[in-house]
Amino acid sequence: MDERSGDSQPQEPGTVPGSYGRVGDWLGSPPGGYPAPPGGYPAPPGGYPAPPGGYPAPPGYGQPRPRHRRRLLAGFISYLAVAALAAAGGGLAVAFITAGGGSPASASAGLGSGSSGGGAQPGAGASTSISSATVHKVLAAVEPGVVVIDSKLDDNQTATGAAGTGMIISASGLVLTNNHVIAGTNGLTVTVVSTGRTYPARWLGYDKSSDVAVIQLEGAVGLTPVPLGNSAATKVGDGVVAMGNAGGTGAIRTATGAITGLDQAITATDGQTAEHLTGMLQINAQIIRGDSGGPLSTTDGKVIGMDTAASSNFINGQPETGFAIPIDKAMTIARQIIAGKPGAGVHVGSTGFAGVLVPAAPNGGQSHQTSPRAQLQQTERSDGQLPYGGYYQAPAGCISNAVQSGVPQRIAPAASGALVLGALCQTPAAAAGLTAGDVITVAAGQRVSSPASLTGILSHLPSGRKITISWVTPSGRTVTRAIILAQAPPQ
Repeated sequence: MDERSGDSQPQEPGTVPGSYGRVGDWLGSPPGGYPAPPGGYPAPPGGYPAPPGGYPAPPGYGQPRPRHRRRLLAGFISYLAVAALAAAGGGLAVAFITAGGGSPASASAGLGSGSSGGGAQPGAGASTSISSATVHKVLAAVEPGVVVIDSKLDDNQTATGAAGTGMIISASGLVLTNNHVIAGTNGLTVTVVSTGRTYPARWLGYDKSSDVAVIQLEGAVGLTPVPLGNSAATKVGDGVVAMGNAGGTGAIRTATGAITGLDQAITATDGQTAEHLTGMLQINAQIIRGDSGGPLSTTDGKVIGMDTAASSNFINGQPETGFAIPIDKAMTIARQIIAGKPGAGVHVGSTGFAGVLVPAAPNGGQSHQTSPRAQLQQTERSDGQLPYGGYYQAPAGCISNAVQSGVPQRIAPAASGALVLGALCQTPAAAAGLTAGDVITVAAGQRVSSPASLTGILSHLPSGRKITISWVTPSGRTVTRAIILAQAPPQ
């Protein structure tokens, strides 16, 4: 059962139901006027706290504008992608189904909680099957290569940033982490736990469908990579030690457990679309928010996985369940990113970002409507009328975040194109003078027939590219301006 909706979801063998937001609910505006990713999702049935995170698709370069929080909360999460939002409490417990529909495999395991100091310590209550001495040995081998990642999001209503974990994979500062740790970021700061030294970082690339990303620490030399193991040799019942920035506190904590499943699939849905993370390692160690991107190690101190998600079923009394991406798979994707080879879901470098918000289709995806009048009607139906009638009107001038956008009072008399619902402040679109009600008809020398076509044109252009955009204003005037595309946040 999907606790979010109470509806039964079709399952394939070895599949865990869950979701992460595809459309999201954008709150606040990071420095530079870029939109902030979603967070602060509402609490699911049963009184569980609201989960942070999600997998946003940032608006602003032809992406559909997300729906308003005051009218619709989109993108509930039914499995927890365990990044942490600063000042956001709790995680999300959800039902899960194991392969064959039975109970999860059992193994003797316990949770270790670390101190708040510079290093991690195994906590009390660890399983006798994995001794305190063994946990100390694993920490000594792995922790020198562990980093804490802070992502600047500037969500004014719920948090100022997101926190996660990463693993050093080269002495020059290449770091492996989850894509959802850096999604929507407008600035990365990374601290090497063992030394306490902090570095600015930039992202090199990501694979959203596999939830893998690589970032580069600026000016780093002589770092200690984590010792990599062979995830292909992993067996059910193997003891493991998970490590991560649990709770986003900045301190590394450990959780001990065992492998309870191999080649597992997590089904993630927002009720409209679904995506899958496949080939996952399932463990009974307690992975919590902030642990994302952290190492899952063997008792010999070899990293065999990357902590990624967690699921629990308190209603049926089933134990904590965590999921990790096998390190062999994660490193294969990482090497492709480092080599600068995009393809098969792997994104390398940034696409162009204009800063314009356009209408979405009824299902929240890209609108293929060519008529601006029909796009306006889509927006009105999507937003819904206010209690006293009418619609929330788009403000004059630029907007600081996507939530401030509304329904234009007047639109340009263009037969086709992409209707503008707003331009984010301090972006190329705002600097060029685009405002709500304008209709973009040409971008980068190509005719724009709909919001979807504008998205397609801009998504294939790199940041820093100078292009020309033409649009029609509500008064009927045609304007042409040259803009330089900014860097889009990772998705």
